[in-house]
Formats: sequence, structure tokens, C-alpha cells
Amino acid sequence: MTKKITSTATHLALAGLAGELSFEAYAWLISPSLFGVQLEPANLVIGLTRMASGVQVPYAAAFAVHVLIGVFGFAATVWAVKRLSGVGHAAAGLGAGVLLWFVAQGILAPAMGRSFMMGFGAYTQSSFVGHVGMALVIGLVWQWLARARSNVPETA
Repeated sequence: MTKKITSTATHLALAGLAGELSFEAYAWLISPSLFGVQLEPANLVIGLTRMASGVQVPYAAAFAVHVLIGVFGFAATVWAVKRLSGVGHAAAGLGAGVLLWFVAQGILAPAMGRSFMMGFGAYTQSSFVGHVGMALVIGLVWQWLARARSNVPETA
């Protein structure tokens, strides 16, 4: 049982890393061409931290925090959606992506003083693609790793 939990956690961490890398590539390289906006969620971390504590976090630190949230928090959310709903990996990724997009744009952005869903403009639309795409990548990579693991014979 411990081996199964460890391999699941490892698979989720690796899937989270793949998802985060795909999100960053999309946010910095693809989104500007498709939507005319570069996604910079580190600014959300900076704003929320400043509002909650009065501390001005440097961009690099906020970026690192967002990466950690992406790798571990998003993967944990995909896991929770799969576990609670019983759906497959891809559906869990899609559901988690929509949920996380709503949290970012519908709850956290307004908490920072921005309009609800930021007016459903180009940034919000691109954010939807980024969040759902990232969580879908996490679900699919997790599924691939789990299948690869199940095809490897156990050694004593």
C-alpha cells in the first residue's frame, strides 16, 4: 500500500511539473499570439500577498510561489476531482481546470479589486485555455505514468 501511495504522489508531482511547464510555455509564448495577452499569474500572488499582509513580494518570489502552486496544488486538485467524482484522468483534468480557472478569475481576481472574471475579456479567455490545458496535461501525464507503472513487473 505504501508503494502505491508513493508512486501516485511521484506520478502526480511529475505530472504537475509537466503541466506547469506546459502552462508557462503557453502563457509566455502562445497566449500573446492567440489572445494578445501574456499571462502573468505571479502578479496575482503579488497583489494578494500585499493585500493580506502589506508585504511587497518580489516578482521572482511570486513566480516561484505560483510554480509551486501549479506543480503541487494543481496536481492535488486533479487528484481530488478524480477521487471524489470517480471520473477518468482526462475528465478529472478538465473539471479541475475549469474549477481552478473559476477560482483564479472569479474569486481571487475580484478579491484583489478586479472585476468578476475580469469582464470575460481576452485575459480571462486565455486564462481559461491555460488553466484547463494545464490540468488536462496533468491528468493525461498522470494516466500515462500510472499505466507505464502497471506494466512494469514488481521485483522482490
